[in-house]
Amino acid sequence: MLAPGFADPVSDAQATFRAALHAMAHPGRVMEAGVGLAPPAPLFPATAAIALALLDMDTPLWLDVAADTDEVRGWFAFHCGCPVTGDAAEAAFVIVAAPGVSTGFGDFPSGSDEAPERAATLIVQAARFRPGQGRLLSGPGIDGASLLQVDGVPEAFWAWRGGQEGAFPRGADVLFTAGFALCALPRTTIVSGAEG
Repeated sequence: MLAPGFADPVSDAQATFRAALHAMAHPGRVMEAGVGLAPPAPLFPATAAIALALLDMDTPLWLDVAADTDEVRGWFAFHCGCPVTGDAAEAAFVIVAAPGVSTGFGDFPSGSDEAPERAATLIVQAARFRPGQGRLLSGPGIDGASLLQVDGVPEAFWAWRGGQEGAFPRGADVLFTAGFALCALPRTTIVSGAEG
């Protein structure tokens, strides 16, 4: 049986879009999304909510090996109508359900100086967020600096992300999800330090 999408597609999509927009405008700030959703495993409710709000037939989606199941593909086909691609270089959106298993973050489009909007947006599932701890975030939308620890995301991700910092305006934007929570790491955010 196909898992349902939003109970109220218009207002729920608008609320999720506002939460994602607020998270992007305030990197590291934890927002709520996906309340009431029960998507197919291994998708978190916040991951599913972002997908329902942002994906359509013009946004090719790449799924990592954990998320690339018939049930998940069917759910996206029915609720979003988005094409699922096996070619990372074609992806407009990426769902990384098991970041500890996934590799090759650099395979996704990072846009160009002339067309930075062609970069992929990554939705990366994490175990949990711990604001006030971990890595130091600074840049637009952050008053001075803030701390955020994202549990369950490997060092390979952070190494890849660190390599993008000098490439602006190119680079991928990242939305982290954990259950019903989401927070953002836009390409403009500078990340320093290590999680402890």
